[in-house]
Amino acid sequence: MAANIRPAGVFDTQYEQDISLNRTRSDKWWTYGVFAALLLIPLLTVDGPLGLSIIPSFWIGLIVRIAIYAIAVQGLNILMGYTGQISLGHAAFMGVGAYSAALIARNFDLPFWIVVPLAAMFTGLVGLLFGLPSLRVKGFYLAMATLAAQFIIPWVLRYPLEPLTNGSRPLEVPDPTFFGISFAPQAAMYYIIIPLAVLLFLAARNIIRTRIGRAFISVRDNDLAAELLGINVFSYKLQAFFLSSLYAGIAGALWAFDTQSLSIDKFQLNLSIEFLAMLVIGGAGFPLGAIFGVTFVNLLSQYIIPSLSTTLKVILPVLLPFIGIANIEAALSPILFGLAIAIFLVIEPRGIAYRWEILKIAWKIRPYSY
Repeated sequence: MAANIRPAGVFDTQYEQDISLNRTRSDKWWTYGVFAALLLIPLLTVDGPLGLSIIPSFWIGLIVRIAIYAIAVQGLNILMGYTGQISLGHAAFMGVGAYSAALIARNFDLPFWIVVPLAAMFTGLVGLLFGLPSLRVKGFYLAMATLAAQFIIPWVLRYPLEPLTNGSRPLEVPDPTFFGISFAPQAAMYYIIIPLAVLLFLAARNIIRTRIGRAFISVRDNDLAAELLGINVFSYKLQAFFLSSLYAGIAGALWAFDTQSLSIDKFQLNLSIEFLAMLVIGGAGFPLGAIFGVTFVNLLSQYIIPSLSTTLKVILPVLLPFIGIANIEAALSPILFGLAIAIFLVIEPRGIAYRWEILKIAWKIRPYSY
């Protein structure tokens, strides 16, 4: 939306300017500035080489987690936001990437830069397998078909593959190595995950500008009309499932090397539902929707809800004396999370990214922002 609008008096003089992602000088400076600021964050913490305490150290772990989840949600955005195919098994595909990366690294002693692509490709093939029902079903029925993956994959990892995955017990992951250099410290992994996340977001944004991306959008808008126009609907649906699972596999592999310990309980249905909530809140079908959604949900669940819970734990037992204090404390976080999402969807149903695009357009066409 906003990328197609320039401030008054700014014109394209070359074809390369017309097809570029950042079409104005200010857009380029903002993009490079944000990326540079992200790379500077570890240097401004106590654990950094400069020993500064300008930024708390826990920000590194928070940003890394947001980046990994944003990669997974961006894959779901390709499938759901651009192709219109609902998936309730995205966390299971992330688990496939995590466990495949751990097993490849443990059994074959391969470096990090080889393990991650292999795990991603394997996860993409698994996604193709569970994308086959999209030939015959769609909508609610496709959601139920992908829900099967969410139950089948953890069951396979827990029981038939127990000798390899340790079943319900944690699985230790070797230290990530890059050209013989260990990247076990979290600050070191930060400088791998953040640039890789940026590259994957640029790749996803460029995919939508290609013939494949335009076919995805046509399938989402009207698959019958797309088929009448000569688009192989089933082929492009499978490609969307493959790309979505590929991104989930990369996110799972990064999660495995960052945490260095895996548990099947981390990739259950509740995480798939959180991914859907992140995408809807961030804005399905927008390139920045995954980043906005993951950031909002993480801040909501880790900071906003705990601060509100502390106050409500004192007030609610007085207002609701017929409910036990233990029951109130157990139900408080899920209720606040669901209530916040419901209020947000009523106020901004198209997501944060849509509102961000509107604000950028209003800024570019100022003073005629109406």
